[in-house]
Amino acid sequence: MGFNCGIVGLPNVGKSTLFNALTATQAAQAANYPFCTIEPNIGRVAVPDPRLDRLCAIAGSAKIIATQLEFVDIAGLVKGASKGEGLGNQFLGTIREVDAIAHVLRCFEDGDVTHVQGSVDPVRDAEIVETELMLADLDSLEKRLPALEKRAKGGDKEAATEGPLVKQALDLLREGKPARDAVLTAEERPVFNRLQLITAKPMMYVLNVDEASAASGNDHSAKAQAFAKSRGMLSVVISAAIEAEVAQLAPEDQAEYLSSLGLKETGLARVVRAGYQLLDLVTFFTVGPKEARAWTVRREARAPEAAGVIHTDFEKGFIRAETIAYDDYVSLNGESGARDAGKLRLEGKDYAVKDGDVFHFRFNV
Repeated sequence: MGFNCGIVGLPNVGKSTLFNALTATQAAQAANYPFCTIEPNIGRVAVPDPRLDRLCAIAGSAKIIATQLEFVDIAGLVKGASKGEGLGNQFLGTIREVDAIAHVLRCFEDGDVTHVQGSVDPVRDAEIVETELMLADLDSLEKRLPALEKRAKGGDKEAATEGPLVKQALDLLREGKPARDAVLTAEERPVFNRLQLITAKPMMYVLNVDEASAASGNDHSAKAQAFAKSRGMLSVVISAAIEAEVAQLAPEDQAEYLSSLGLKETGLARVVRAGYQLLDLVTFFTVGPKEARAWTVRREARAPEAAGVIHTDFEKGFIRAETIAYDDYVSLNGESGARDAGKLRLEGKDYAVKDGDVFHFRFNV
């Protein structure tokens, strides 16, 4: 099961530098001119989780395999993208395919790196990009609505269900609000998701500051953080330039370098964790002598779905899940201790996966 987060923003805000650091590659060309990224680049990154190290140590696992998120580097949007300006149509099409959006805002001054708007103002930049995304959604829904209404009049039940949701989204967009502000019931949510609206996707802001501001931020990032908070959205302050440097260092040298800058961890670790939170994901573990491994599943997923993340046969032939909570596994020093203490539970098909569950799936195909 794949979960991906698209990296978007105006040109020259640090998207490709961030992507290169995330994936520790030079897969995306970072250059000081608009549209240096013509095709979306895709990279998978490990989700930092110290629990995995602890499980590995207790079980004596030979190796650790972290769960991963996929990041998609999408070329810069410009004003007018919703009408095809720049490479607008291509970029908007790519954004529609991702699960969530990481919106990079430039919060640094640098005379050597041009800004398409002529000055640094992260809130203005956020509003430019989001306006283009809202206009793209508005155009899509306005084209779709007449056919939906016609089908609904003809007795089409699906169209009758979808129509009111399209109208609700249109009302929001016409008021200058994103589609994610829609108030939906649990039954309406999957129908609404099928509309594939860009502004309905969960989004966070990545505030890219200069190296000197990496530890404490600056006036630009403070302004952007206040803007994000006012909208109830996540924001993460990083210096993409520092992250790119850290990515080139040996693991044993990274902590010392970060400490010299007043940082306890990489900004990328915070970005990945925020992306995980944004997508509303939880982690479960499988632990044995060969490997300790983390897996990703959506919150409230049932046990068979989690089993299917490992292999489709596990879901098809699911019998039960031998389950130990992470805290019990650690405090009782592993599976045998948890079993002896009565903390190993047998869960069935209706069990909702909890973050940190350690599973052994029983199945028969």
